[in-house]
Amino acid sequence: MKEIPNPLHAINFITDGFTSRIVNKILGMQPLEKLNSFFPNKKSIKKNHPLKKLKKILNKTTPAVTDKSEIKKSRPLEAYIARDINEIKEAQALRYKVFAEELGARLPFNSENLDIDEFDQYCDHLIVRDKDSLMVIGTYRILPPEQAKLIGKVYSANEFDLSRIEHLLPKAVEVGRSCVHPNYRSGAVIMALWAGLGSYMRQHGYEILLGCASVPMADGGHYAASLNRIFYEANLCSLEYRTFPKVPLPLDKLNTSLEVDPPALIKGYLRLGAQICGEPAWDPDFNTADFLTMLRLSDINPKYGKHFLNSN
Repeated sequence: MKEIPNPLHAINFITDGFTSRIVNKILGMQPLEKLNSFFPNKKSIKKNHPLKKLKKILNKTTPAVTDKSEIKKSRPLEAYIARDINEIKEAQALRYKVFAEELGARLPFNSENLDIDEFDQYCDHLIVRDKDSLMVIGTYRILPPEQAKLIGKVYSANEFDLSRIEHLLPKAVEVGRSCVHPNYRSGAVIMALWAGLGSYMRQHGYEILLGCASVPMADGGHYAASLNRIFYEANLCSLEYRTFPKVPLPLDKLNTSLEVDPPALIKGYLRLGAQICGEPAWDPDFNTADFLTMLRLSDINPKYGKHFLNSN
């Protein structure tokens, strides 16, 4: 296991009302109102209908700006790169809790209930810690280009043909395995993670943020297929950067006409200026449709960039 540096120098973030207002603007973390179009007649939908399951999953996994008492406005949050193996294990335990226990992902067996794969030892692990409870409550896994070169690939290469963007990878960091503890899904935690990513990229001179943005497929893929249509209309990257899924969704057999909103995290990426690199890939272990998403720092929307990059 490589020694993990701490480039963020223990940035502190406070969950105040100002942060929540900023995140509310960036992420648009409102209730998934448009998803109600899935349910034109709620009484006619059976209790265990897959669309109801999808809506439940989205509401569980989409962080929402909240003033509820479980997140005190005075609670201090600290975001930094994990400094040792024990802190990495805390991040892996949180990932297991969210992905395996909450969402039912099929993860390799681990006696400690940790989510571990071949990329972990090459990655920096950004964590957010509640300084009152000392719990790790949010995490992102970051694969810098130097480490990607050592392992010989990026994670998204497992799911996509990256031929057209390979020349960008030496300037790109790949992020993934992002999750937030279910009791802490507030805008402030997301802002802490994003500010940490921005600081990491600025300090090391990286220009591009790359990662798979996941969408649940509890409805069989219709929601993801409809999102793909929306992305093609408004958020697709130029043809020269297009990627191609190795296990594509059968879009021609799915309903692509639903009027839906992206999950809040993807909506936040898009508002920052990210682009979708092509059609989604199906991840059978997580049962998600993964959209490869690319954000260039030079393309960040100035309206929100100062909050992501702490720029003036």
